[in-house]
Amino acid sequence: MGGFKSQSPTGPKSAGFGTVFTPAPRTPSPSPSFSVVTACYVAREIGYRMDKGWPQGENAVIAWFSPLGTYERRLDALLGEIRGLGFRAVDLWAAHLHWKWATIEHIAVARTLLAAHGLAVRSYAGWVGGGVEELEEACSLCNALGVPIIAGHIQSFTDDRARAAAVLRRHRIVYAIENHTEPTLAAVIERLGSGDEDVVGVALDTGWCATRGWDPVEGLRVLGPRVKAVHLKDVRARRAEKTGFEFIDMGHETCRPGEGVVPLVEVLRVLKEQGFSGPIAVEHEPELFDPSEDLRAGLAFVRETWARL
Repeated sequence: MGGFKSQSPTGPKSAGFGTVFTPAPRTPSPSPSFSVVTACYVAREIGYRMDKGWPQGENAVIAWFSPLGTYERRLDALLGEIRGLGFRAVDLWAAHLHWKWATIEHIAVARTLLAAHGLAVRSYAGWVGGGVEELEEACSLCNALGVPIIAGHIQSFTDDRARAAAVLRRHRIVYAIENHTEPTLAAVIERLGSGDEDVVGVALDTGWCATRGWDPVEGLRVLGPRVKAVHLKDVRARRAEKTGFEFIDMGHETCRPGEGVVPLVEVLRVLKEQGFSGPIAVEHEPELFDPSEDLRAGLAFVRETWARL
């Protein structure tokens, strides 16, 4: 795409997002904000039975949210639910507002609703595929929302690190690599590489650390200031019997924070010792049920734990 489109025949069209919107301000936080990753609701639009893997849920979310005519009503409902759970910040999943289909009007609606619900966006969570052109568009969307971090995977950074780093610098965006497939901490460090400390770090997903068999506490201590965001996720021990659900069967059955095998209290302790001020996002993506009450409890768990440490 050549920029964000307007679906209005007489509306402005942009080959550069800043020509349409004043970039949203970025407010530095002296302390972490406890947010929620909106991808927790990946199975929401299929009635919480995600038996065909992640793309089943993601495609349904995109189909539900991408039409402009219903976007305001549907996003308002989602953000209202999240605000009602007590969150004051979100990590916005790309499926809820994607640079590939977002128009100027979608962006305006999102900005208005986020402000109305009093929700800050601490990071943009997603997979930025393709080349640097797609990265340009994703960064422009982040600038419009005042989002300083892309947490997930940027393919062009892997394929053409120098050009991708230049794009990130120009847009003042940090790429936080989220660990998913890495079997060891060493593999994360290798993927991170050397240099470009100003624009690349890690979004440490504590649940995937446990699923892959390495210690998130050690990861925090070794990576130190390269950790730019934390996805605070708990998982249950792997079930003995297969269920037919992808994540449960691979040992990534997410659960209410504090009820699984991840040492979340120690994770929070190290973050506090390090003076971490980035986003600490509660993340819980069940394939079979609505996570809302677990997210509410998870927010309370994090707040109470942080306060007493």
